[in-house]
Amino acid sequence: MAITKIHPIKSTLNLAIDYITNAEKTDEKILISTNKCHTASAHTQFLRRREENNIRGSVLARHLIQSFLPGEATPEMAHQIGLELCNRILKGEYEFVLSTHIDKGHIHNHIIFNNVNMVTGKCYQSNKRSYHQIRYQSDKLCKENSLSVIDEYYERFKKNYRTNGKSWYENEQAKNGTSWKSKLQFDIDRMIKQSKDWDKFLKKMADLGYEIKHGKHIAFKHKDKERFTRAKTIGEDYTEERLKERISENTNQKTFIVKKRVGNIIDIKNNEKAQSSKGYEFWATKHNLQVASDTVILMREKGFRSLAQLDDFIKKSADKRQALQDEIKLLDEKIATLSATMEQVHTVTKYRQIYQAYKKEPTDKAFASEHKAEILLYEKALADLKKSYSKMPNSKQIFEELEKLNEKKNTLMQEYSSSKSEMTELYQIRKNYEKYMGQEMER
Repeated sequence: MAITKIHPIKSTLNLAIDYITNAEKTDEKILISTNKCHTASAHTQFLRRREENNIRGSVLARHLIQSFLPGEATPEMAHQIGLELCNRILKGEYEFVLSTHIDKGHIHNHIIFNNVNMVTGKCYQSNKRSYHQIRYQSDKLCKENSLSVIDEYYERFKKNYRTNGKSWYENEQAKNGTSWKSKLQFDIDRMIKQSKDWDKFLKKMADLGYEIKHGKHIAFKHKDKERFTRAKTIGEDYTEERLKERISENTNQKTFIVKKRVGNIIDIKNNEKAQSSKGYEFWATKHNLQVASDTVILMREKGFRSLAQLDDFIKKSADKRQALQDEIKLLDEKIATLSATMEQVHTVTKYRQIYQAYKKEPTDKAFASEHKAEILLYEKALADLKKSYSKMPNSKQIFEELEKLNEKKNTLMQEYSSSKSEMTELYQIRKNYEKYMGQEMER
């Protein structure tokens, strides 16, 4: 893998070009290539292009450095990769001078290109987007040439777990326990309970705004989302086969279903409307009888025969919710710790060869200076890992453990969310019990 850096040249352009084309550094100038210019006059050609297009900005050129890990690429390979990188990012529209330096322990390319486009006459836009494109093309070329490749598990980790891999909204929702996967899980569970067969389930999911993709694994994409999510990533209970089984189980199982939420008992004696309107009083009385009846039925269906039994169940349910909350918090801490470990492992892997080259040649001050940041990052990450591990963990193991923890968290979050509506219903039952039935039900 090559490391890329880019910075502007605002003065002494001729000296910069002289430096990168030094014969001692470029195998007697063999490892030098140009586009639409000559090394001896490149700086004057760059300035002339500025004048022709009436450019007044301070940036004269851009200096791109592409460094390869020690021993990873031959000088010729490095130079060819540098040329191809120029072709892909500059597309023949900029004058440039490319040189490959071989005088140090690590081979690296220097590319100085005009800040003014030959075709459009406009200045090169150097920003995060253009830099990421440079990095992308450089990494791609390294892979094509069998140099060190990207860690696939780290890349999946970045996509799934790093904050900067999510939108702000997604990250905030995840913090609040309402992440996209949790919402999908919640909607699937709700629609299963309301569906008599598979087709009804699919229709209900579609009515909620989900696009459904059938294939080896069923996947869902909400109208507000850009990508599909395989249901099986939520957990084992969400494979297509298991979803169908759950619908069948739900259909065959005789359970009490409250078609409507238990209503409130109206305090007729203290209700102004009831006192002023005989019609409303009559309706309220009838309403209270119906609510009382619904409450009694629901109480019996749930197995409660007294207020004491109900209170005991409410207390146990509240304790269970608190336990779920504590367990979710613990899982969050474990996920955060493992995420930090993944970053540390990636840093150590990424900069190991640089650090080894540094330790092998401690007198090479130029190399140490150029790679000071990478060396410090390596040492810090390694020291942190040694505090918790006797043996270096690998990214695959960490990622798989993160997936297990996250799956468990999603399940607990769903359980926690479902318990909320149940608790609301129980509190309403108790309120009605206390207001209307009282001791009569306990006889």
